[in-house]
Amino acid sequence: MTVLDADVAQKTTEKTAYVIAPQPIPALPVRGERGLFPVHRIYCVGRNYAEHAIEMGHDPNREPPFFFQKNPDNLLLTGEFPYPAMTKDVHYELEMVVALGRGGKDIPVESALDCVYGYGVGLDMTRRDLQGEMKKLGRPWEIGKAFEHSAPCSELVPASAIGHPSQGLVWLDVNGERRQTGDINQMIWKVPEMISYLSGLFELRPGDLIMSGTPAGVGAIKPGDVMTGGVAGVGELRVAVV
Repeated sequence: MTVLDADVAQKTTEKTAYVIAPQPIPALPVRGERGLFPVHRIYCVGRNYAEHAIEMGHDPNREPPFFFQKNPDNLLLTGEFPYPAMTKDVHYELEMVVALGRGGKDIPVESALDCVYGYGVGLDMTRRDLQGEMKKLGRPWEIGKAFEHSAPCSELVPASAIGHPSQGLVWLDVNGERRQTGDINQMIWKVPEMISYLSGLFELRPGDLIMSGTPAGVGAIKPGDVMTGGVAGVGELRVAVV
């Protein structure tokens, strides 16, 4: 094959690899790094703080964790959250984000932290009214949880720089007024346990994110509000509702 033939073959392969153009890979910036963290999946653990479980009308006792998913392209990095359609009750939920650099199946608790690349701060934005309707009907929650821009997120900070936080303030202010306060040591299921349990349900992959649950104080926002929150030792996040 001549060089010209090789060039034509390469161009033909590039044109026919996909019948439509693939979407960009969702990715997060990393503090101190030029490269980005490519995101594979986003797992969210529900009711992982006792007081939040109570405020949502559930038993705070330690039960097996449950998970739902957001889509990787639900990530929002612009700092501006567009108020979504088909809802009148959008809630914030501030969470520590765990980013996996390694994956696997049936990962032992004792080695689970070896899978963690780093940590960040995220918001699990929720169309609470639509979620409530789905709960009543016994249907999936996607329309309440996995809509566009529903996962605002900060940059990641590598565990090599900060270690693995096991305690620290989790907080959120709306328009300068404190709404959520907790500590990551209050999580019912700790990070290693979440990773281990989740790896028994799914084969975890490098690039997976785990949103680790939110403390009590969730509530509604409206256009014009500004949400500012953070996790001590990890970072902060500022998002305006537009």
